Amino acid sequence: MSTVSLTLDEIFNLAKKTLVANGCNDETASILSELIKNAERDGSLSHGLFRLPAYVSGLKSGKINGKGTPEVKRISPSVIKIEGNNCLAPVVLNKGLPELAKAAKENGVAVLAINNSHHMAAMWPETEKLAEDGLVAFACTSYKPAVAPAGAIKPLFGTNPISFAWPRPGKTPVVYDMATASMAMGEVQVAKREGHKVPLGTGLTKDGKETTDPGEIADGGVLLPFGGYKGSAIAMMVELMAGALVGDNFSYETAEKDNNDGGPPSGGEFILAICPDKTAGTSWQKHSDEFFDKMKSMGDVRLPGERRHKNRQDTGPRNINEELVNKIKSLS
Repeated sequence: MSTVSLTLDEIFNLAKKTLVANGCNDETASILSELIKNAERDGSLSHGLFRLPAYVSGLKSGKINGKGTPEVKRISPSVIKIEGNNCLAPVVLNKGLPELAKAAKENGVAVLAINNSHHMAAMWPETEKLAEDGLVAFACTSYKPAVAPAGAIKPLFGTNPISFAWPRPGKTPVVYDMATASMAMGEVQVAKREGHKVPLGTGLTKDGKETTDPGEIADGGVLLPFGGYKGSAIAMMVELMAGALVGDNFSYETAEKDNNDGGPPSGGEFILAICPDKTAGTSWQKHSDEFFDKMKSMGDVRLPGERRHKNRQDTGPRNINEELVNKIKSLS
């Protein structure tokens, strides 16, 4: 695979130029480009520049509103609702997370219910942001069907990621972001592009047979949930929390309404924030740090998020797939 070396600033500028050229205003382009740059910086390659062509597809078709403004409403002291107005989710989150953090600190617990936004980025940025503000956070969102429920060979669930973050004042938060599928579809697509096999159990061919070929999964096949029935149950939970609970679509309903332009569909997101100072008093940080120390003393144990946090200490250039860079340049 041929690569080109780009600085983090060059990654940001390439993304922003492309987004502005395809209908984003400066604010939207800047917010999304920062997210893309940070994904490349942290080694989350399947959520960095790799996603940009799909964003452009949605902008070109008019499905995504690159110049819109989300509407934030406080439904009750602990419930915040955002009408996304078909904006990209990072723009919606930029407006909503400060309101969520404020409500959680005032009331101990608060939820953010998002409708009609386009989420295809990593989910750790929103939970990590809340954890950096001293809050425990959980987030989930659905997509279009790509994952078969346990016992089935046809898709019903999205890859339905969940993200959790625990604050560690003075230290980097503990953060995980995981698909409830055996593997995120973006990672399958990256494996296909780069000619890698995927583990058996990742997904099935269009005929319902197990395969290690990512192309057979991505092109007409289906992903499987992680952990069989356990992962399937968690994926179902995400459908309910990011769909019915926030008043938005289930994945199969999203697919029925989407124009299939290749860009991220419109959907909902559920975010929960909890203030540990309210629920645990003042000793929670010392207590949880003792727990993390216990974990790390048990062998080669890495706390969730440590790899990303280590990667971001390197502010040097990143090697980016040359074919992808050329494709992006052609879009602007």
